[in-house]
Amino acid sequence: MLRAPSANNSQSNPPDMDTNHQRASRAYQFHPARPVIIDLFNLYLGRNNRQKADDAREPPNKSQKRVSANRELPPRNEQFLIDFEQLQSQFSDQEQLRAVTESVLISLVIQCSGHAPRAEFLLFALRSLCSIGYINLDTFLSSLLSSVTAAELSVSQGSQMMSPLSGSTSHPGVLPSSGLISNVSNYQSTNPASPLHSVHGIGSPAQSANELSSRGPSIPMNSSDHTSNGQQSMTRVSMSARDNAISSLRQLCCKIILIGLKTNLKPVTHAEIFYHMLNWLVNWDQRQQGSDDSDSIRSCKPDKSLIECLHSCLDVIWLLVEDDKCRVPFYELLRNCLQFIENIPDDEALFTLILEVHRRRDMMAMHMQMLDQHLHCPSFGTNRYIPQAITNIAVDQVTSVRFSPITYPSVLGEPLHGEDLATSIEKGSMDWERAMRCIRHAIRNTPSPDWWKRVLVVAPCYRQQSQTPTGGAVFTTEMICEAAIDRIVELLKLTNSDVNCWQEWLIFADLFHFLMKSGCLDFVDFVDKLVVRLADGDQVILKTNHVTWLLAQIIRVDLVLNALNTDHRKVETTRKMLSFHKEERSSDPNSPQSILLDYISSCQNLRVWSLNTATREILNNEQLQKGKQIDEWWKQTNKGEFMMEYMNMDDRSTGMFWVVSYTMAQPACDTVLSWLTSGGTESLPASNLQANDRITVIREVNPVPVSLLSGLSMNMCMKLATQLEEVMFNGQAVASIALVETYARLLLIAPHSLFRLHLSHLTQRNPATLTRPGASLLVLELLNYRFLSLYRYLGKSKPLMYDVTKIIANLKGKRGEHRTFRLAENLCINLLLSLKDFYVVKKEGKGPTEFTETLNRITIMSLAIIIKTRGVADADHLLYLQPMLEQILTNSSHTWSEKTLRHFPSLLRDTLIGRMDKRSIAIQAWQQAETTVINQCTQLLSPAADPTYVMTYISHSFPQHRHYLCAGAWILMHGHPENINSANLARVLREFSPEEVTANIYTMVDVLLHHLQLELQRGHSLQELMVKACANLAFFIWTHELLPLDILLLALTDRDDDPHALRIVISLLERQELQQKVKFYLNNRGPPEHWLFSGPFKRVELQKALGNHLSWKERFPPFFDDIAARLLPVIPLVIYRLIENDAIDAADRVLQLYSTFLHYHPLNFTFVRDILAYFYGHLPGKLILRILNVLDIKKIPFSESFPQHINASNAAASPPLEYFATLLLGIVNNVIPPLHSLKYGPGDVRVPHNKIPTTSQPGPTNAVEGQKAFYHIPDPGTYTQLILETAVIEILSLPVSASQIVTSLVQIVVHIQPTLIQSSHCLHGASSGVFSVLPTSPSGGSTDSMSASRSTPSVSGMNSSNIVSRSGYTCQQLSCLLIQACGLLLAQLPQEFHAQLYIEATRVIKDSWWLTDGKRTLGELDSAVGYALLDPTWAAQDNTSTAIGNIVSLLHSFFSNLPQEWLEGTNLIIKHLRPVTSVAVLRIAFRIMGPLLPRVANSHSLFNKLLSMLLNVLVDVFGKNSQPSTSVEASDITDLIDFLHHVIHYEGQGGPVQQNSKPRVEVLALFGRALESLRPDVQHLLSHLKTDVNSSIYAATHPKLVQNPL
Repeated sequence: MLRAPSANNSQSNPPDMDTNHQRASRAYQFHPARPVIIDLFNLYLGRNNRQKADDAREPPNKSQKRVSANRELPPRNEQFLIDFEQLQSQFSDQEQLRAVTESVLISLVIQCSGHAPRAEFLLFALRSLCSIGYINLDTFLSSLLSSVTAAELSVSQGSQMMSPLSGSTSHPGVLPSSGLISNVSNYQSTNPASPLHSVHGIGSPAQSANELSSRGPSIPMNSSDHTSNGQQSMTRVSMSARDNAISSLRQLCCKIILIGLKTNLKPVTHAEIFYHMLNWLVNWDQRQQGSDDSDSIRSCKPDKSLIECLHSCLDVIWLLVEDDKCRVPFYELLRNCLQFIENIPDDEALFTLILEVHRRRDMMAMHMQMLDQHLHCPSFGTNRYIPQAITNIAVDQVTSVRFSPITYPSVLGEPLHGEDLATSIEKGSMDWERAMRCIRHAIRNTPSPDWWKRVLVVAPCYRQQSQTPTGGAVFTTEMICEAAIDRIVELLKLTNSDVNCWQEWLIFADLFHFLMKSGCLDFVDFVDKLVVRLADGDQVILKTNHVTWLLAQIIRVDLVLNALNTDHRKVETTRKMLSFHKEERSSDPNSPQSILLDYISSCQNLRVWSLNTATREILNNEQLQKGKQIDEWWKQTNKGEFMMEYMNMDDRSTGMFWVVSYTMAQPACDTVLSWLTSGGTESLPASNLQANDRITVIREVNPVPVSLLSGLSMNMCMKLATQLEEVMFNGQAVASIALVETYARLLLIAPHSLFRLHLSHLTQRNPATLTRPGASLLVLELLNYRFLSLYRYLGKSKPLMYDVTKIIANLKGKRGEHRTFRLAENLCINLLLSLKDFYVVKKEGKGPTEFTETLNRITIMSLAIIIKTRGVADADHLLYLQPMLEQILTNSSHTWSEKTLRHFPSLLRDTLIGRMDKRSIAIQAWQQAETTVINQCTQLLSPAADPTYVMTYISHSFPQHRHYLCAGAWILMHGHPENINSANLARVLREFSPEEVTANIYTMVDVLLHHLQLELQRGHSLQELMVKACANLAFFIWTHELLPLDILLLALTDRDDDPHALRIVISLLERQELQQKVKFYLNNRGPPEHWLFSGPFKRVELQKALGNHLSWKERFPPFFDDIAARLLPVIPLVIYRLIENDAIDAADRVLQLYSTFLHYHPLNFTFVRDILAYFYGHLPGKLILRILNVLDIKKIPFSESFPQHINASNAAASPPLEYFATLLLGIVNNVIPPLHSLKYGPGDVRVPHNKIPTTSQPGPTNAVEGQKAFYHIPDPGTYTQLILETAVIEILSLPVSASQIVTSLVQIVVHIQPTLIQSSHCLHGASSGVFSVLPTSPSGGSTDSMSASRSTPSVSGMNSSNIVSRSGYTCQQLSCLLIQACGLLLAQLPQEFHAQLYIEATRVIKDSWWLTDGKRTLGELDSAVGYALLDPTWAAQDNTSTAIGNIVSLLHSFFSNLPQEWLEGTNLIIKHLRPVTSVAVLRIAFRIMGPLLPRVANSHSLFNKLLSMLLNVLVDVFGKNSQPSTSVEASDITDLIDFLHHVIHYEGQGGPVQQNSKPRVEVLALFGRALESLRPDVQHLLSHLKTDVNSSIYAATHPKLVQNPL
């Protein structure tokens, strides 16, 4: 809210200015002219000192009145000005005299406001003094309002009424002082969806403040009720007298203000007047203050004086905001809480103003909101971007803050979220249903716990009193409870229909355990509501014991135990919990699930019996007795009557073992451990150096199958995970691969309940764990080869990367620590390439990275892929990008080739393209040191070298010379590797630190390539040189295994600007030695789906798996690590480099060789998706097919017709529309949250008419297949992500242009509703009154015509009846959801598609002939535009959607899913629409772009860019030189004017507009430049949006502009 500069506003007046004002004020009080001026006024007011004293006493009696009547009458008013001018001539300092006069006049206004004749004279005197220019109305009005505020505040606080100032005061007429001037009202809007705050009073200048004495304000009032004990009488002001006094004072002030408004007041004065008037209106009924009986007060009819005062305030406000003068923008009424006045009087004038405010607020808010806003929900197929600015937040927290899955629009259209807001949403409302859609979708698709933790809050019953409401967007406990019960009912219905949904129950149980353990569900409340829900309806839903089983999973959770032990409702809750028991009647009674469900009630009863004695009497004795059967079966098993062969257990044994896990978790855990250690132990060689050194390992057995682990109780799984960790990391013997694999499977089947950040978890349990030999190796192998997908699914890749970086930083300088270091480095490479959104390389955000040279290079490539294929989500991330690049490049001298940089996104390319290539410097340094290095290498590496020289070299050689060791060895080989002493070289390299080995590799590659160039210049054959080079490298890599292959390949690949580097890489990848390594890996590692492997794993010898360099001195055998596996992240990077260098055939050969091997790559799906997006438009069809073969096609849900379209002989022909419609339908059914009783309009609830047999709501049509656990889904993690990303891969693989694809998608969207309606399945949904809804607007059915003759109701190429039948939705619902799906899909595609979308969208708008039809009246066009821009969900009610409405809704859906960086291109929409010649197109442009402005509020440059485009369009239509097609008044676009005011305040605040929000100076300057080109009438409405403090209230009240005017 605007706040005028005042003495109480520290932003406007610094302390020294306040002091000066106070001194001046005191000087005025003692000024010699003051008594003279007071006497003059008293003369004309008919007052003397005795009268003034009488004013404070009791009302006069009749005789006193007669005496008063005989007194001398005052002079005529016309004489006042003459007398004042004579008084004026007596004093020389006219400025001080003016100030004293104003001060006296203010005091008299307050004293005489209740006396009508005196008040009239004061008005006359003020007009007279103004007529001669003697009163400065700006300072006078400001001081007057401040003094009035202080007086009212003192009275409202119950201060004692004081008599008028009498002769007892040394200076008669001096007003009392008060420091209580501001904050008159603390009105708070009760609308929970409103961002508005209290309306506060305006602070007063010091001059007025100091003219008040400590005795209180002098408002004349009557007193009564003297005390009876003779003490000094105390008076109370009656409410009526107080109201009349305040009303009189305010009325007089309003009359004075009206006098002032006839002059040219300063903007700051207008602002102060406005907010005082607004404050008075909001608090118009002063009777509420200080009254205890507010109900009786509200029932009273307001006094006439109050209504007159209210009307006076309204008169002032209307004069301030009138369009002719525009002293204050009407917008200031819109963003304040005038319309939320409590106890509104029955007054037409006030109601008229409030109604107008509501009308204009609604129109303005429309521009803030996207079409079909209520359909925008997170899809869990892509990241959801935060619509608000993130301020004052640490760099490492940017991507982990609590964020908004959905937002709710406020009354001003602003996106709002927060716990308080969520709790205010009424059940059954559209907002509630939107939230429920989101949660139900989340429960069905199980996003990561990271998502849940961001959006949930602890239930109120579990929350500590000190806990404050959560600021981020949240779902309430009631919402989560309802959604969880909905899911239970849904699964029960599936179960009752004999659908095998055991996997869905298992997945939900994991999530349910997580929600209950996190305290997000109130257990007692949940049980109560579940009982009620299952009892509703005629049909019996609960027919099985699945609910009992579900509750048994959580019965050991602490919060549940407390509820069943200590809660006062424990008996009732226990009784309800036991009531879910049903006698199991399964169609397959011998299945493990049936046996578990048959005994689960017994397990539950046994557990409750052990909790406390108070609930034992309500237990089922039959079930307790049945528990003996469990004990008997377990005793027989332990006695050996039959041994459980866990690999060959029958169904009954499996089911009974599951039952035991609920009753005897610890014995069951011990049994599993006994299975895994049943093979005993064996000894393996522990070192290559000492043959007698042995290490004890647990013999290999079969890992426990997932099918057996999945049915175990959650309590046992937790115990088992802990015990397995103890054996793995603290056991005496090295764990078997089977034991480690079982542990990995355990964490995969329950990711929500069992996940832990391993490095920090193990350290917290025992700080010495990771210091034990082999423990760090084991955990790193688990993370690299088993848990990459788990961490990615859970959103924990970044924390893991930071933890691994610390390990790398500690090891890179240590001698001989090669195995652990290289494993950690390979893990970090995988993590960097697995990230899908922006990240920081250093958690602390300062200083150079702790990465190695290799990781620094990988980081740059990773950022390039992320930015180019997925965009930068938030503007704040862009701020961190440049510092992060500096961190990376500080310790790296690498330069990227031009061919690489041309494919980099511009954000990176602009920074890296000017980087100096230091290779020539490196070669010069080598040449300078070459002689010394060769001499050292000759002594060290000659066949007859002294072995003792090794330690001499290591200890005494210069560090820089050690970096040249491999380069020197290369030179000495002369193409004959056998010429050097490989043993000495291997020993030295092992004794080096990992960092030194890395430096050797990069230096050797530079020297190698330089040497090749020299040899070519000397006339040697290139082929001969390449053969020698590859032979020499084979010596390093395979013959003696001296160097890590993955780092060498990366070093060569990064030198792609050398013409020979990539040829060497290809030669190395095609060599038989490597092919044999890969083949050996494939034969010994089982399938890529390791959790399906049932046979025992083969432990590969350390040396065979890792080679001599990494295995030297190592004791512990590997589990999953292998030299070949280290290449999995490297080969994709090689493919990138080959494509960048146009080596398409070479890339094809590499992919052909390694396509099967890449099935083991945990990120192969992301690799395919990203490389297709990264090089879109540069890949030939043959290579695309080869890239697709990297995937296991059987596991990817490609469209049925996709193969024929990518193999089509006619590549130029675009696939039919039905193909694209099928893609969109897949997104509707699987990605977008299903609708559930979605309200399209008042009282109109659409429900699906064609239900899918396996689900109770519209949704996935493949529900028969059953929900898959996340680890069964390739790479992305959730099925929604898989469906969406698969659609992206299909689009990117099509052999047609982006323009053709976008045209097809837009064509579907534009004509979707009539196409669906005309299908045989939807004829009943068509409206017979389509053309009668709005005769002057475009006709329905997306025809954009005003007559049926121009109708184009549908498109060909779509089997719409088939599409509708497969969706489960009505035509109206499906048409809207397909638009949302299309926007979501397009937002995932590269920016080439975005540009085409903007072109196509503007073409559709321009093709709407009625926009340019000169025969149409302005009214018809306005009606047409308003109709065309209806939400499609509203238009769908009557089957009357329009092409423009559909295309705008598509753009808004697209925008809502687009990362902020990619919003930079949206200006193309305006570019293609211009020049705009009609208000109709102007409104369409604002409707499209308006909702984007609050989205980019935290990106000032982008905000300014988009705002400039909208202002340019405004100038096109309302410019001084523009000629619109029809004459339009400026008043016709007041909604656009209001919107512009609001959105710049929103951007200035960085979020919802607050009371102190101000536009940024840069934005005001931008408006100021645009105003120069606008018509005067439009300029007038925007006149306050500029930096001129003399004409703009925003500039005049802006701290920066007040201090430094432009």
